[in-house]
Amino acid sequence: MFGVTTSDDYRPVAWMGRYPVDVTTMLVGLHVAAAVFAAILVAVGAGSVLTWLQFDSAAVWYGAQVWRLFTYAFVHAPSGLLWFAIEMYMLFVFGREVERFVGRRSYIALYLILLITPAALLTIWGLWQRSVLAGSPALHFGIFVAFATIYPRAELFLRIMAKWVALILAAVYTFQLLAYHAWNDLVVVWTSIGAAFLFIEWSGAGPEFAWWSALKTRFEPKPKYRVVPKMRPTRPAESDDVYASIDPILDKISKFGIGSLTASERRQLNRERERLLKNAE
Repeated sequence: MFGVTTSDDYRPVAWMGRYPVDVTTMLVGLHVAAAVFAAILVAVGAGSVLTWLQFDSAAVWYGAQVWRLFTYAFVHAPSGLLWFAIEMYMLFVFGREVERFVGRRSYIALYLILLITPAALLTIWGLWQRSVLAGSPALHFGIFVAFATIYPRAELFLRIMAKWVALILAAVYTFQLLAYHAWNDLVVVWTSIGAAFLFIEWSGAGPEFAWWSALKTRFEPKPKYRVVPKMRPTRPAESDDVYASIDPILDKISKFGIGSLTASERRQLNRERERLLKNAE
């Protein structure tokens, strides 16, 4: 179940001396190795090998080459290595934060969803129009969207909050693709954005939205009896109440890791965090 993990889920996969090696570090290393491999192939005149790794809906449907659903993201053209370096830096910085928050297993599940879902949609699209895809910009933009969903008020470039950075980049990305009628790429980008956002929200790690809570309530089993809480006089909240309400949650995190929190505890922690940030402004 997403959002329910053990404390072992937050430990590094391995250590290199004093430096921890997590899943994100391994993914960056894998992508870098694939980029170097692609550059060598092109240099020796064997770049055609890469066409067997990129996604091609026709090859999936008529050639049963299902490996293309996974390998396309590791095809990095040498002509775009500068942007590739920036992409890997963003993955390393923001991917590690997402992994630390949701845990190793949920992070791997998120990465696989962002990898397979766009290719699966393009495979269905391929019944009407052939689709080709290579590279991982949209996939790793989805990782950044997951970060912005977890930490929407985190200040990034020029002290702009993460949620606004994500919206600005999504808008720029969208208008660029619309201008060139790149419908396939547009489907991939917004599939990655939607999958990342919904995954984080479903795991209980993102901010609480009224419309999302109402949607989840529709799918939850309804109780047979309704308990009406006893009315009590209200009093103004004080700053000490905020810390008192999250102290048990913080103690639980220190003992068992953040993965031990339930969805309701995660939402309470996010609510109190938002209250503290608003009071500090």
